[in-house]
Amino acid sequence: MKIGIIGTGAIGGTIARKMVAAGHQVSVSNSDDFEKLQNRSKELGALPKTLEDLVKDVEVIILSVPTIAIPTLPKTLLDKVPQDTIVVDTSNYYPFRDSDIEDIKKGKAESVWVSEQIGRPVIKAFNMLLAETLVSRGKPNGAPGRIAMAISGDDAKAKGIISGLVNEVGFDVVDAGNLENSWRHQPGTPAYCTELNVTELQLALNDGKRDVAPQIRDSVIKIFMESANQPSHDETVTINRSLFPKNPKKE
Repeated sequence: MKIGIIGTGAIGGTIARKMVAAGHQVSVSNSDDFEKLQNRSKELGALPKTLEDLVKDVEVIILSVPTIAIPTLPKTLLDKVPQDTIVVDTSNYYPFRDSDIEDIKKGKAESVWVSEQIGRPVIKAFNMLLAETLVSRGKPNGAPGRIAMAISGDDAKAKGIISGLVNEVGFDVVDAGNLENSWRHQPGTPAYCTELNVTELQLALNDGKRDVAPQIRDSVIKIFMESANQPSHDETVTINRSLFPKNPKKE
């Protein structure tokens, strides 16, 4: 499959490596100058391309940039991209980084907002696991203790294709519903960065509280910012789990 990834940071870069390893033809672009992009793409095993070239002749486009960067993408970037090209949004909204986005602050699902900004339907995926989880905690299909990933979107066929990619990189999939329901795996919910299996994730998705999720999200950021030492990966997962009394893996 031909996959174009916009953004080569912790999430986008990891997805690129995983997709290359799975045998896909992957091209990447970022906001660096082209020489730096070439160096980064070499590290990832991907092809470096400008934004305009990256979106041509691909089956999947993955947006892996901060929420604040979405409106800075060229307004005409996707105008000539076929309608059956799948666009995936991996972003998460954090006000301290992304500034105030009024529609999201008022409760609009983050990926609904992204879809409106780019003028295309999106599938929400690869947003609710930590980068290190994506890097090192994938397991073969059917392996005990396999971590699950939630995806949301309005196109069942597109979700099926993205679910296949998720499976290839080592994770089970839970369909969280339509794009409006993608709030259930945004920051501040029991599903977010808590490393759950399929059954546990289904419970966590149902236990999320939309109206309090932003406050929980901000409280976690405050914990991390005030910590004398950066929490380890496992400590981060434990902190996230501890915030939700009904979380099936609360420790």
